[in-house]
Amino acid sequence: MTTVQEIHNQLKNVLDPELGINIVDLGLLYDVNMSEDGMVSILMTLTTPGCPLSSYFEKEIKTQLHRFTDVKNVEITLTFDPIWTQEKMTKEGKNQLALLM
Repeated sequence: MTTVQEIHNQLKNVLDPELGINIVDLGLLYDVNMSEDGMVSILMTLTTPGCPLSSYFEKEIKTQLHRFTDVKNVEITLTFDPIWTQEKMTKEGKNQLALLM
């Protein structure tokens, strides 16, 4: 069965098109679970509540996760509680963002 760590690793292929940093290192993923029946549940946020990229991220996430043969369904829930801040970024993400500035 696919592990949560494998899911995180695969989701590093989903890049924010404006920043070029992946959603894992940006700290957009709050919770990821996979059930034995192949259901992946993701709780995530966006960098701002008005971000127009939610449908883009949903499509890209599903594309990446359906590469695992045991992933049958992907459910994505957006939240802004807590709101995203740069402190949620990984060290790698912060380093990439620093290079952009």
